[in-house]
Amino acid sequence: MIRVVIADDQALVRGGFRMLIDNEPDMTVVGEASDGAAAAELAATTVPDVILMDVQMPGVDGIEGIRRVAANPALSAVRVLILTTFDEDDYAIAGLNAGASGFLLKNTDPAQLLHGIRVVAGGEELLSPGMTRRLLARATTPTGAVNHDVFAQLTAREREVVALAAHGLSNEEITRELVISPATTKTHISRALAKLGARDRAQLVALAYRHRLVEPGQEPLS
Repeated sequence: MIRVVIADDQALVRGGFRMLIDNEPDMTVVGEASDGAAAAELAATTVPDVILMDVQMPGVDGIEGIRRVAANPALSAVRVLILTTFDEDDYAIAGLNAGASGFLLKNTDPAQLLHGIRVVAGGEELLSPGMTRRLLARATTPTGAVNHDVFAQLTAREREVVALAAHGLSNEEITRELVISPATTKTHISRALAKLGARDRAQLVALAYRHRLVEPGQEPLS
């Protein structure tokens, strides 16, 4: 059972999400919060699998809420799925950098929302090609010295897998691209996360852009 906390300042929105999620046989809502502070506090007591976090909330916003969740060692397994709108890229960027595992548009259809919750709960990140590359290219443009040694501890294959992930490829697509098994793809991702000290795939991708393992606009291998 996927346990979900809903954080949104509008009670009507929270109620709609609750009805949708509670109608799924493999999901349940374990609490609601109206701002980022309440969401972090609620997460500390309920330890959900996923927090569905709005970013624009009065008081403590969703970005600070994500930071508080990420800073709590007891919540290391909790994944945050942020909500944004198409014209507010900066919110998605800030959320990913704060430790979110992915994002969805506020006007997403119900099936896509449920799929996103399941993807994030399963330990992967909701990073679609195209929009994610655009956002992460902006989010991770180097502002200081580029450290090319960051990836020295990775094997050549691990660097290749990280680069493909940075281009927005899913594990399944990486598996096909490199003609390896799904288990091998997951192992390479897991080892890269551990070696680089990245919390999740989003941070792994951010590192790839920030330290120029890949360049914005660069096409993946074919």
